[in-house]
Amino acid sequence: MARRRFGKVRKLPSGRFQASFIAPSGERQNAPNTFRTKTDADRWLVKVEADISKGTWLDEKLSLERFEDYAKAYLRDNADVGKRWEETCLRNLRLHMVDLLNKPLITITPPVVRKWHADALAGSGGKTSIAQSYRFLRAVMNQAKRDQAIAVNPCQIRGAGSDTAQERSVASPAEVAELVDAITPYYRAAVLIAAWCGLRRGEIIGLQVADVDLSANQLSVRRNRVELLESDVAFDKDPKTEAGMRAVAIPPHLRPYLVEHMEKWAGKPWLFVGRDGQRMRGNAIYQAHVRARNKVGVDISFHDLRHTGQTLAASTGATLADLKKRMGHASNAAAARYLHAVDGRDAEVAQELSKIAARGEAIKLPRTIIVKH
Repeated sequence: MARRRFGKVRKLPSGRFQASFIAPSGERQNAPNTFRTKTDADRWLVKVEADISKGTWLDEKLSLERFEDYAKAYLRDNADVGKRWEETCLRNLRLHMVDLLNKPLITITPPVVRKWHADALAGSGGKTSIAQSYRFLRAVMNQAKRDQAIAVNPCQIRGAGSDTAQERSVASPAEVAELVDAITPYYRAAVLIAAWCGLRRGEIIGLQVADVDLSANQLSVRRNRVELLESDVAFDKDPKTEAGMRAVAIPPHLRPYLVEHMEKWAGKPWLFVGRDGQRMRGNAIYQAHVRARNKVGVDISFHDLRHTGQTLAASTGATLADLKKRMGHASNAAAARYLHAVDGRDAEVAQELSKIAARGEAIKLPRTIIVKH
C-alpha cells in the first residue's frame, strides 16, 4: 500500500505557495503563512514532519489563539467544570486576568506569568481570588500543552494556587443558642442543623421533608442545592463526592425545633421553602443569619456554623472516621483539622486512657484492626 502523502503544496493566484499537512489529530492543516517559493514550502513541511515524528511539534495556528478565547472554550467544552466554578472563573477573567486576555497562548511564558501574579497580588483583589485565578490559568495552560499549542506549562510559581485556609471562628453552644433566639423562627431549624449536624448551606436547602426521620433521629443528605452568584440560576446536584451522600444522626435536643418547623413552615416536598411556598434561596438564610448575629454581637458566618458542628463533634471524642462520615469529608486531611481544635482535649484523652488501664477493660477492644489506605 502506498504511503499516504504527508504534505501538499499548491500555488495560489497571488503567485505565492500554500503548504498543508496531516496534523496528529488526523485533520489536514494549512501552514500559518504562505511561502515565496515552492522550495521554501517543502522545507517547512520537512521540518514539520520531523517535529511530529520527534513529538516536539506545536500547532502554530492554535499557539496564536488569544488566551481569552481559548480559556472560555475550555470552560464551555470541559464536562468536569461545574456551573459555579465556571461563573467564578469568568468573573476572575474579568476582574483579575485582564493583562492576559489578549495575549497569544505561545507568548504566555513563565516570566509573563510571574509578572501577572505579582501585579495581581499588589492590586486590590483578595488572595483567595488570585489563587483561584492562578489555578484556572494553570488548568487552561495544561490543556494548551495537551493540545500541542505550547511546549511547557508556564505556571511554575510554587504555592501560588494554594488558598491558605484561614482560621475559622467557632461558636460556643451558648452563642448558638443566642443566634437561635435572635433569628426569625422561620430560620431556626436551618441554624441548628448547620451548627449541630454540620450540613453545608446547599445541603440544608436541598433537604426534603422525607429526608428527616424523627423516629430514627436521622437526616439523609441526598443532594446539594447550587445557586449562581451573578444570576438567578439554581439547581440540585449530587454531593461532590460519595462521602457527601450520607446519613447524619440528629442530636436529641434538636427534635422539638424540627417538629415545630415541619408543622408550621415546611413545604411539600421541600423542608425549607420561602413565604411564597417556593424553594428557599440560600441568600434568604444568609441574610436572616446576618441580622441575628448583628443583633447579638456574635462574629460568626453561616458557614462557620458548619465548622462549629465539626469542632463540637471532635470534642466529644469522635474519631477521624466518625468525623469523615458525619461531615461528608472525602479526605482525611479535611476531617483531621478538627481533631486538635479543642484546647485541653488531649489531656482529657490521657485521663480516659488511665481509666481504661485502671479498669483493665482492654478485653473489650477488638483483637484486630483493619486500616484502609
